Amino acid sequence: MATVDIRGVEKYFGTARIIRGVDISIEDGQFAVLVGPSGCGKSTLLRMLAGLEEISKGEIRIGDRVVNGLTPKERDIAMVFQNYALYPHMTVRDNMAFSLMLAKQPKSVADERVRKAADILGLGELLDRYPRQLSGGQRQRVAMGRCIVRDPQVFLFDEPLSNLDAKLRVQMRTEISELHQRLKTTSVYVTHDQIEAMTMADKIVVMRDGLVEQTGTPLELYDNPANQFVAGFIGSPAMNFLPGVLRRANGSARVEFGDGLWLPAPPAAAALQDGQGVVYGTRPEHMELAGGSEGVATEVVVVEPTGADTQVFTKIAGVEVTSVFRDRHAFRPGEMIRLRPDPARAHLFDAASGVRLLP
Repeated sequence: MATVDIRGVEKYFGTARIIRGVDISIEDGQFAVLVGPSGCGKSTLLRMLAGLEEISKGEIRIGDRVVNGLTPKERDIAMVFQNYALYPHMTVRDNMAFSLMLAKQPKSVADERVRKAADILGLGELLDRYPRQLSGGQRQRVAMGRCIVRDPQVFLFDEPLSNLDAKLRVQMRTEISELHQRLKTTSVYVTHDQIEAMTMADKIVVMRDGLVEQTGTPLELYDNPANQFVAGFIGSPAMNFLPGVLRRANGSARVEFGDGLWLPAPPAAAALQDGQGVVYGTRPEHMELAGGSEGVATEVVVVEPTGADTQVFTKIAGVEVTSVFRDRHAFRPGEMIRLRPDPARAHLFDAASGVRLLP
């Protein structure tokens, strides 16, 4: 196992600057997830860590070694690819043992490592099959087994679950998490799926346009997003955003949205500048039904019952707002209801920069 330190790393393709100065520290044994929209640079960064892309500027250190000039096989890493990258003419056993064969390990050592990895992944009865005879989930286990037998310092995962169906993705998320808890090997995992990031990571690195927007534990990012982008990307359904103007009066504050609509601001907002343009953010699960004249009157647009909860889509000040209720409701499109967000859990972002305004 080893730490991974990425310092001031940049990547150019021609004149295009894809990675724009990234600093990330991953502790020994940590499961770090790089997450962000397509094209943000996360897979390119992972390939640079693996040695599959050259580093234009900066330094990558694995353990106590700077690996910038090392080939992939010299870095003591193992990578699980999106398409599994199994050899179709080899059995499961031979696929898993292939890297050991290249390293000229004794057959007895290779057989023992393959047996242990197969036991961990439940592949014992599949060792004599070929990849074409396996399901998608079984192929993914073989790809992971091929990494385990190498006993690397770092595991790298490049969107390994994107080719699986929804139910199998959930199952494989659990299996990869259990595998990490058992092996305690430093792991770097790339995905565009923030649910995978939230459920699997010790540390999440949110990227956009080749930059790191925020790094932290899943709940740190969920509860205290650094800016509007992180707040909107982490969490499903996504956070609601309502643009408005902050108004202070009598030691308290509220956010006005026009047409006489307003909502109470978080208590700390009383220290902000009166008249400041803000974006009011609130999580769907922090919306509640209000009675009488409380809250904001809003028209129901769509209702989506999921069984465990009910998602209700409405509009406030012309902006679509999602609410999640644990109770079941028989709302109908066109019906008027009153909603009240919890001001203590609301967020305020600067309208111009998107930076969160409150600590």
